[in-house]
Amino acid sequence: MHPRRAGSDLARINCARLQTPLEIQPSTWKLLKLAKRLHVLTDGVFDPCLPGQPGGLGDVEIGPEPVVTCHAPVALDFGGIAKGYAIDCAVDVLTALGCSAGLVNAGGDLRVFGTRREAILLRRADDSYQRLELGAEALAVSDLDATERPSEHQGYYNRTGDSAAVRRYAAVVAKDAATADALTKCVLLCPGDLTASVLRDLGARSLVT
Repeated sequence: MHPRRAGSDLARINCARLQTPLEIQPSTWKLLKLAKRLHVLTDGVFDPCLPGQPGGLGDVEIGPEPVVTCHAPVALDFGGIAKGYAIDCAVDVLTALGCSAGLVNAGGDLRVFGTRREAILLRRADDSYQRLELGAEALAVSDLDATERPSEHQGYYNRTGDSAAVRRYAAVVAKDAATADALTKCVLLCPGDLTASVLRDLGARSLVT
């Protein structure tokens, strides 16, 4: 899912011949369907395409099987959503191998699984901390002003630049890490009423007050 690495699905999509179906991995297809759902629910505000190409997610047709067709040049970049998905895959593997409970933390995204609950110290935008307990759910944080943001982070969730963000900080709890990470972008960009509607639709909650 690296947007520029040769042979990755996103690199292939970003270089795809227009109007030509392209077969992709089921994992990429699954995340594209999540992104498309959020794109629709947010009236197009959520869009994991960089502004370097004219096309957006609305120009990517997702088939009923792992096939996509691009109708305009796009620059897809899943960023943190892919990291969240990696966490979810790790949980699936651990569970399959007999691990009954645990926590997978990849920095900014984490997920608790099993029957036990885990106490988390959530760093807030003002550098204070909020204690919360998570059980069988995921937490993701996006902070546009964090000094430790990865250098490769391009703000893919905002095609018009960070200045268009409604908020600078978001923290979301959802059923899985990929969904939680994607929803932080909705919290950052969407007005309050729309954010609340999207969170309800996906059974998630925002920790931003």
